[in-house]
Amino acid sequence: LEEPHGASASVHPWFSLAGGAMRLFQVIGRKLPTESDPDPEVFRMKLFAHTAFAAKSRFWYHLHQMRNMKKTTGEILDVNEITERSDQQISTYAFWLRYYSRSNEANMYREYRALTINGAVRQMYDDMAGRHRVRRSSIQIIKTAKISPKNSKKAKTQQFYDSKIRFPLPHRVQRAPSKSRRSLFLASRPTTYHG
Repeated sequence: LEEPHGASASVHPWFSLAGGAMRLFQVIGRKLPTESDPDPEVFRMKLFAHTAFAAKSRFWYHLHQMRNMKKTTGEILDVNEITERSDQQISTYAFWLRYYSRSNEANMYREYRALTINGAVRQMYDDMAGRHRVRRSSIQIIKTAKISPKNSKKAKTQQFYDSKIRFPLPHRVQRAPSKSRRSLFLASRPTTYHG
């Protein structure tokens, strides 16, 4: 089959990164200055999106719902990606969100453990899609926070705060200590259960 002429060049950036990582952006914008209002109010919004282009689009979408502003009558002052200083330690992230189902809208509180907030957002979107059949576009994140163990409310995350937590390793494959001792064929079947 032949590809239509110019089809590869017109692929929308959202579709090419539909399954990619979500990133946290800060978008700052305002209404265009006029003679009656030379210094309009500035709005700042933190958004999760795949690209800066998508973050700007979501900024105008939410701002148009809250204020009578749109892209044609406003301007973007700045777009920054917010990254975390360290991603070496796991943390618990809390999300307050609103989602629109087929029948109504509902508020919800969720907790996820991840190395970064972007990873926690990815978990949240996958979890909401699996449990509630909610699309990403139907979820509005109201607030996010990194919480301490004493503020955790969900049993799913509290179970990991035990200092003596142990994980069973039922299927352990013994590997050769060096490449010279590795063999392709063995005379006996390997034992992987060490209960």
